[in-house]
This record gives sequence, structure tokens and C-alpha cells, in this order.
Amino acid sequence: MMVTRAVSPFLPLCQRLLPDLPALPGRLTGISLTLLKATALEIAILAGHLLLYPYGIAQERRSGPAIPSPKTPGAAGCPESTDLQTASPTPQLPTRGSPPVVLLHGFIDNRSVFLLLRRSLAQHGRHQVVSLNYSPLTCDIRTGAELLGRHIEEICARTGSEQVDVVGHSLGGLIARYYVQRLGGDTRVRMLVTLGTPHAGTRVVPLANAHPIVRQMRPGSAVIEELALPSPGCRTRFVSFWSDLDRVMDPLETACLDHPDLSVQNVRVSGIGHLALPVHPAVATGIRQALDTTVPAAEAEKENRAGGLTVA
Repeated sequence: MMVTRAVSPFLPLCQRLLPDLPALPGRLTGISLTLLKATALEIAILAGHLLLYPYGIAQERRSGPAIPSPKTPGAAGCPESTDLQTASPTPQLPTRGSPPVVLLHGFIDNRSVFLLLRRSLAQHGRHQVVSLNYSPLTCDIRTGAELLGRHIEEICARTGSEQVDVVGHSLGGLIARYYVQRLGGDTRVRMLVTLGTPHAGTRVVPLANAHPIVRQMRPGSAVIEELALPSPGCRTRFVSFWSDLDRVMDPLETACLDHPDLSVQNVRVSGIGHLALPVHPAVATGIRQALDTTVPAAEAEKENRAGGLTVA
């Protein structure tokens, strides 16, 4: 509002040079209100998530005895990271219908961030939903992708499904993408939905570079360069949700996935920030619609679409 008042005295002088300038105060007001609402929503979500965070620290309980997990060497300067305990796989007959959905959280987070999304998926017929925690000791996206691959193999063995769908928030989407593109995960992942994932790297918070996995999320890092390499014949379909008010993505468009060999749909979300992407009901609806969409293989190979979603 103060910006609008400061601009108003100069409107008559600049009107001839900028014919659209009379609409500027309204536009500035609209932008300010949208940003204010998005910021307030981010604060509210953060407060609620802090309360739920302790409930998501432990891995989901599964039937069957837990098996010891092999230790995986961490990146340079980091301790060894130990794979999370998983249930002993019990092979079952192949199942028909929708594949299981695997939810993968972002940096310094856990499965509690998907509480509302999981409930929404279950209410609309997706009853095989698994929320995974990757170890907080994981300091390498490649290591996280290997652990994800082992979890997915266990899920397929336990459910009898040949494939899964994956929804990854922020770093979780990058880990899942590495698994699909670089570790042969496209045979297991039918669709990968990413929410606010820095596909091209993000420059936000330079001081966070002390953490190795943050350095891997920077533009031009070895991991980002690997993901830009050719991926001919990749069978996984990608849907990338990105927000025009996501302050964790710098630049904003880094959350768009652009790769000539991948079948991609980028969906722009207007009016919410980074933390709201896995929580907002309108985004949950968009995720469900994406997961329920069936595209013929011949058409999917040429698919590279953009969409939009206004939630505020």
C-alpha cells in the first residue's frame, strides 16, 4: 500500500510514456496482498509442521520382522549413513489397479509433511501409500537414490506391484529423479511428481553450502550436470509443480523440468509458497489428477506440456 502511495504523484507525468501505468497501483496492491497471504500461510504451515514433526521421525510400521540394513559410506566429511529398517518383503500375487504411491520428503524434514496429502489420496481410492524417511545422515543425493531404490524394490515385493508412483517434495524430488534417470529406476517408477524441486539447482541461502547435499543442489554441481545428460528411452512420466512465490527456488523457474529426453508436464502454481505445495488441497487435487492420468506410450514419448493452477 505504501508503494502505491509513493507512485501515485508521478502517474500524470509518466502516463504518456507508459500507457498501462494507470493500472499499476491496482497491480501492485494485488501483488502485495497475494504475497502477504502466501507468507502468512507459510508461517502457519511451518508452525503446524513443527508440532507434527516429532510424529514423523520414526519410519512407518510395517508387518513382518525388520531386517538389518547395510551401512552406506557417506560423502566426504560426513559420517556413515545407515539405511532405515524395513520390513522383510513378503512376495504376493501381482495386483491390478493403481500402483502404490511413494512419498519422499525434502531437506531436513520427515514423512509428517505428507499427512494431509496422504489422507487426500486415501480418500480418493489410493490405499497403498507409503511415506518414506531417508536418513538425516545422508549427505549425498546418489546415496539417497540408492536407498530409495531398495525401498521401492521392497514395496514392489510386498505389494505384488511391478511399478510405483512417486511424489517428491523439494530435495525428495531430486533424489527420486536421480534414481529414475541414473540408476535405472524408470523400470519401477511409472510417474514421478515433483513439488518445488530444484531441477536446475537453486542459489538460495549461500551460507547453507556447509552441508554437502546443499552443494549438490547448486546450479552447475556434478549431480545437476549428471541429470542434464541424455536419458534416451526413459519410461517414467514427470509432472513438476512449481510456484511463482517459492522463495526457496532461485530462480523460480529452476523448479521447472526441462530435458529433451523426458516426458514432462510443468504445472505453475500461483499464490502459495514452498511449504504449502505438499499441504494445499488444490495442489493435492492436481497431484491426484496427474496420478490418475493415463497417456499412451507413443503419445507420452512426445509429451512436453505446461499447465497452470491458481490457488489464491
